[in-house]
Amino acid sequence: MNQKIALKIIFFISIAGILFSGYLSFTELFMNFCGASALGMGKCTNVLQIPACVYGLFMYIIVFVFSFLGLKNKRKN
Repeated sequence: MNQKIALKIIFFISIAGILFSGYLSFTELFMNFCGASALGMGKCTNVLQIPACVYGLFMYIIVFVFSFLGLKNKRKN
């Protein structure tokens, strides 16, 4: 597998992660409802008074940005 294919796979996985953790973050922060428990994944947890799904959302956004920049750089070469 070459680097461009690996970056594309990471890019699309990060989009899926943003959608999923974004849904969980939205339901937790704005609807006061734990989406994870509704999906049968257990109870929601907080880390430093912030829902854990918010940390996941930011992590996936960072992975998305870096994979996008990597793909953009590969297209120039």
